[in-house]
Amino acid sequence: MKLLSFLCLLIGSHAQERRFPEDFMFGAATSAYQIEGGWSADDKGENIWDRLTHTKPNVIKDVSNGDVAADTYNNYKRDVEMMRELGLDAYRFSLSWSRILPNGLANKVSDAGVEFYNNYIDEMIKYGIKPMVTLFHWDLPQKLQDLGGFMNPLFPEWFEDYVRVVFGKFGDRVKHWITFNEPKEFCHQGYGSATKAPLLNITDIGTYYCARTLLLAHARAYRVYKNEFKKSQGGVCGIAISVGWYLPLTDSEQDKFAAEIKRQADFDLYIKPIYSKEGGFPKEIVKIVAEKSANQGYLRSRLPNFTEEEKELIRGTGDFIGVNHYTSSFVSATEYKIIHPVPSLYDDIDVGSYAPPEWPKSASAWLVQTPNSLYDALINLHKRYNGPIFYITENGWSSSPEADILDDDRIRYYRAALNDALKAIEDGVDLRGFMAWSLMDNFEWFEGYG
Repeated sequence: MKLLSFLCLLIGSHAQERRFPEDFMFGAATSAYQIEGGWSADDKGENIWDRLTHTKPNVIKDVSNGDVAADTYNNYKRDVEMMRELGLDAYRFSLSWSRILPNGLANKVSDAGVEFYNNYIDEMIKYGIKPMVTLFHWDLPQKLQDLGGFMNPLFPEWFEDYVRVVFGKFGDRVKHWITFNEPKEFCHQGYGSATKAPLLNITDIGTYYCARTLLLAHARAYRVYKNEFKKSQGGVCGIAISVGWYLPLTDSEQDKFAAEIKRQADFDLYIKPIYSKEGGFPKEIVKIVAEKSANQGYLRSRLPNFTEEEKELIRGTGDFIGVNHYTSSFVSATEYKIIHPVPSLYDDIDVGSYAPPEWPKSASAWLVQTPNSLYDALINLHKRYNGPIFYITENGWSSSPEADILDDDRIRYYRAALNDALKAIEDGVDLRGFMAWSLMDNFEWFEGYG
C-alpha cells in the first residue's frame, strides 16, 4: 500500500480522485545475462553473450561483460530485499536457458541451475512478491546458435523441450509466463544487423526468417502450457513486445501510411499473427517485401509467410500482451530518411523518423520522452486487437553514471508514463500491471555499464 500511495501522489494533485485498481501489479524487471553473473558457475553452459563478450570484447563500449554483472547468482536474497524495500507486488526476470539446460537440449538438466531458480522464486514467494518469468531474453545457448539458432527450422522443437522442463520445475509457483522478450530487437539487431549477439548481419532475410521461427516457437510453447500445465497450475502465458508508438509527420495519406508501415515493421509483425482474428503477418508489409524481393531477383519473398496450418497454430496463443514501451517518433514518407543496407527491413519500409528537439533527451541516443506515447500505444492496440489484457513489462529512463542522484528527469518521465497508464485504464484498457526497467543498474548490452 505504501507504493500505491506514493504513486497516487506521483501522478498528480488530484490523486485522491484517481487510483490504480487495488489488484494492479507494480513491479520491476531485469534479464538473466544483465544481472546474474556466475557465467561459468557449476555446470552452466555457454550462451551467445558469453561467446561474444569473450571473443569480441571491443564491440562493448567499455569492453565489459556479464561475467559478474550485479552478481545475482550469489546475492539473490539481496535482490529480493530490494524488492521488499521498494514495496513491489511483482518482479519480472528471465531464466538463463544454458543455466538450466547446459547443452541447450533437454537431455541434461542442471540440478544447480534448477536449485538457483527455485531459491530465487521461493525467496520472492516468502515475501508475497509475484514472480513473472521470461523464458528467453536474448541469451541463446551457444550450442544451439552453432546449429543455426533461429535460422534452423528445428528451433521451435528445441524451445518446446526447454519450456516443458521449466514449466514442470517452476510452474507450481510462477503464474505469469512470457515466452520471448522483444522479438524485433533480437531478430533485427542480432540476425538482420550487427548490434546484438549473435551479430549475424544477414540483412536481407535474417530479421524475417528469425521472426517466423520465433513465432512458431512461441506458439508451441504456449500450447504446451495450455495443454499440459495450465489446468493444474492456473497461470497465464504471453509475449513481451517493444512498442514505440509512431505518428505521421503530417496529415498526408503518404505519411499516415508510412507511420502504419513503421508500426508493422517494428511490432505488428509479431503481434498480429498471435492476436488478430485472421492471423498471419500484416498484409501491407507482406506485399511490400514480396514486390521488392521480386525486383531484386529473389525467387520468392524474403518474408516467408505462414501456411494456413501454421497461422492456425499461432493464432490465439496469448493470454496477454506484454508491452515494453519507452519512446516514440514522427514518421515521414519522404523526409528524415537515412541510408540502410539494401536489402533490409528498414530499406524495405523506406520511411524517415523525426523527434522534435524540444522532447526531453535521456542518456541513450534513441530514448526521448514523448507526449502521451504510452497512452496512444495502449489505446490503439486495445482497439486494434479487440481489448486484450495488457501488462507494461518494461518502461524506464536512462541516465549517465555521473547524473544527479535526485533523478528529476526520471521522476518526470515516470510521472508521465503512470498518468498515461492510469488514463488508459480509465478509458477502458484492461491494463493489469506495470514493470519498471530496471530493479538495479545492470549490463546494458553494447553500452556495457555506461
